[in-house]
Amino acid sequence: MTVNLLDFDAAALTAFFADRGEKPFRARQVLRWLHRFGQADFAAMTDIARGLREKLDAQAVVQPPPVIADRVADDGTRKFLFDVGSGNAVEAVFIPEEERGTLCISTQAGCALDCSFCATGKQGFNRNLTVAEIIGQLWQAQHALGGWAERPANGERMISNVVLMGMGEPLANLDNTVRALRLMLDDNAYGLSRRRVTVSTSGLVPAMDRLRDECPVALAVSLHAPDDGLRDELVPINRKYPLRALLAACQRYLERAPRDFITFEYVMIDGVNDSDAQARELLALTREVPCKFNLIPFNPFPDSPYRRSPAMRVRRFAEILLAGGVVTTTRRTRGDDIAAACGQLAGQVRDRTRRGSRSFVLERVSQEESACG
Repeated sequence: MTVNLLDFDAAALTAFFADRGEKPFRARQVLRWLHRFGQADFAAMTDIARGLREKLDAQAVVQPPPVIADRVADDGTRKFLFDVGSGNAVEAVFIPEEERGTLCISTQAGCALDCSFCATGKQGFNRNLTVAEIIGQLWQAQHALGGWAERPANGERMISNVVLMGMGEPLANLDNTVRALRLMLDDNAYGLSRRRVTVSTSGLVPAMDRLRDECPVALAVSLHAPDDGLRDELVPINRKYPLRALLAACQRYLERAPRDFITFEYVMIDGVNDSDAQARELLALTREVPCKFNLIPFNPFPDSPYRRSPAMRVRRFAEILLAGGVVTTTRRTRGDDIAAACGQLAGQVRDRTRRGSRSFVLERVSQEESACG
């Protein structure tokens, strides 16, 4: 039985080699070949004994999810569509900026949380992604962007930041998410700092506590409302973990977080959550939690009942938060011409929840994306 080595973090790879009578340093060697140099050919791993390379060739594969579409927006944002099998495809987005390059990756095929303003949630849910499918998005993006070649030459990373803000709720796939995070942080793999890797959650409180204990990275919380009544409508998981429990979990998370604040994400929806009074309620709500706000203009998708808040309303909302002493930024909309902006990622999902209205076969996905490109 062959195994996919992209499914293994350092501990699992060490155990894999131990089961075959090999010493722990072999795991470190292979980890570097896989994730520092992007090598999938065992024969090219030249510092490994030939007999072991032959054994690996017979027993293992290096298999990231295939790229079935790769599109670039007018602003340079790049969206990848990955085949994860059985008619499902997930999306990742690379956002180039002057001082950093951020890759936004997915952790599930679809999402079961059904947030009312999110295109992914409206498609329903199929399954959790494996470690190989999560880390494979980073692996493939590095190849597409030429990141393997550039990093040794100039010491800079093409992908300097990773955010788990794509399709799905990362903390609903916690075990695989944590293993993928460990690879991102491992000095023998991608070597990213904890401050440059961010997990976004809608507020799964027990999983937030586990993430704090097992692999604390930067944390972003999808807040989107200043009171439980409205948040129940926008973010239904709030009915299980209301704001009081969520904010207490944020306080606990900060005990081990690599940053000394929580980022609260707040989608600005016209006439729903963007009034002056609601901005002041947010200040009162989060007074005891060291935080910053990231205001996100709502990005429309087909059949959504919502509209984006006008730019002047977003500015006024930000001014109130800033005047209250909270660092506040407004996210620049990137890649919306290729549906790569926040809240627009949808991919293609065979919905096991029967919530989605459509089901696609992969061949049709490939044809449609090719036509768009």
